[in-house]
Amino acid sequence: MCGHIEEGNFNDTNLDGLDWAVLMYWPGEVPEGNGTQQAIIGERADPAQREGLRKIIHGESTAPGATHFFVYNSTMSTVLDTLYAPIDLSIDVDQRMASLNIEGLVESRGTPIISPYSGKPTRSRIDMPDWPHYTIAEMGNGNTTARAGVELDLKDSYGQFNVLHMNQDGVIR
Repeated sequence: MCGHIEEGNFNDTNLDGLDWAVLMYWPGEVPEGNGTQQAIIGERADPAQREGLRKIIHGESTAPGATHFFVYNSTMSTVLDTLYAPIDLSIDVDQRMASLNIEGLVESRGTPIISPYSGKPTRSRIDMPDWPHYTIAEMGNGNTTARAGVELDLKDSYGQFNVLHMNQDGVIR
């Protein structure tokens, strides 16, 4: 999971323009827990921004169950130290395209689902008006290789693209 904050704050700390990624692994189904998580925050964040974004990503400053960060973190038995590194991130939700490169740690690409009938990109989305994760998500294809504390090799996997407006109480609708 990764994201770019166009505009936002953590209390009085401005988070505009920051990028982040979270690597997560579970040995079984997510609700069964026992997951491992590692956050990576763009290195240009100053100390206050790093701490604010770390707290958000780990669901530490939210109403219980109000955000996907809280929900995912509640399934983790191992939370690795947060890393700080240059993040090269590009996301186009409407086109279902994304590219993430954190040199030596993560390379990930998101692309549209291609119709087996027409050979053209197809659109599929999920509306979740009462869900803590998002309101609308576009589906896509994902490929990720990660070599940080969490190692992943995902080929033609689930990809999801969304715009999220949230605060400590969850998604702002």
